[in-house]
Amino acid sequence: MSHPDLIIRRARLRRQVGLHDIAIHDGRIAAISTHGAGATLAANAAHEIDANGGLVTESFIDPHLHLCKVYTLLRMDTGAVGDYHGEGMGKAMSAIEAAARVKADYHESWIYDNVKRNLDLALKYGNTHKRALVDVDSKAKLEGIKAVLRAREAFKGRVDLQVVAFAQDGIVREAGAADLMRQAMAMGADVVGGIPWLEYTAEDRAEHVRFCFDLAQEFNADVSFLVDDVGDAESRTIEDMAVAAIKRGWQGRVLAHHARAMALYSPPYMQKLIALLKKADLSVVTDPHTGPLHARVKELLAAGVNVCLGQDDVSDSYYPFGRNNMLEVAFLAAHLLWMTTLPEMETLYDMITHRAAKAMGLTGYGLQVGNAADLVLLDAPNVLEALREHAAPKCVIRNGKLMA
Repeated sequence: MSHPDLIIRRARLRRQVGLHDIAIHDGRIAAISTHGAGATLAANAAHEIDANGGLVTESFIDPHLHLCKVYTLLRMDTGAVGDYHGEGMGKAMSAIEAAARVKADYHESWIYDNVKRNLDLALKYGNTHKRALVDVDSKAKLEGIKAVLRAREAFKGRVDLQVVAFAQDGIVREAGAADLMRQAMAMGADVVGGIPWLEYTAEDRAEHVRFCFDLAQEFNADVSFLVDDVGDAESRTIEDMAVAAIKRGWQGRVLAHHARAMALYSPPYMQKLIALLKKADLSVVTDPHTGPLHARVKELLAAGVNVCLGQDDVSDSYYPFGRNNMLEVAFLAAHLLWMTTLPEMETLYDMITHRAAKAMGLTGYGLQVGNAADLVLLDAPNVLEALREHAAPKCVIRNGKLMA
């Protein structure tokens, strides 16, 4: 092994006994060994950190954040959040239409300031990879895209953004959205984002799906859809997404967000849907803290469907709180999903690390030799205590460098 740049000593690792040393060289994990055993990590590094028995893991991942909307709550009234969180979520479409009013004042300058504030906070909490949804429509135009693409460059090497050109207000029902979506992809957006359930008719929903997958194929991009974010058991656009992925050969490149109507599906239909999701290699990101309905997480996990957790919103028309703390998101999910056994806590931790990485198609991620040294050192000895406190990490390491 070459002379390491950084060594973390006396670290606890998930699902392993004892203390370990981790050597980092040239931005990657160069070696991992049991502390005090052998001479593998005997040499001094340029910098050393004593974990003192604290847990070291991969850094956190958020596969679902409406980044152009962060900190816009005070620009709105409370009508949208009231409709969205209302019992049964029957007014979800009205909530989205009400929330759209904030976009009348969209401008790159103030959006960028909000985004920068948010990503600084993300780095504090060790949230180093994000899939950021950015509204593209006749009201937002391309202001949010310009701001978030600018932030992607400014935070390069610290927080990695996958920028989603997101048709928040529809494609068919929103005049000009299709052209703006294509422009956003040409400007450098990474992912095609849709919301087919919002369209008025079955024909329009099918056209929405077709357009988004056509655009994804044109730009060789992954697809993220907000599906069935409403209290209606007949809303089944997640099925349309899975079928399109299978027919287009886009398996493993599709991420379904929310799927709240799933909570109301009948058992026979749910089994059919699970088979489709597995064939499409479709991942689901759920945000149970931002709405009264949520995907059937335990059932999906038991069937082998990849499920992860997202922040969803930070202080906007849909959720008043949030601080880019994925341990906090997992803590809330533990209560809302009743995942409170020790093995379930480990699964929740996977849902903000490894499972989220799969959902975003990340490679070279994970605490293994040869992978990127994107790590957090927690002031907790295990996952139970990490979730209990959901405190900011003691250290965040990105590409082998200690972040201030």
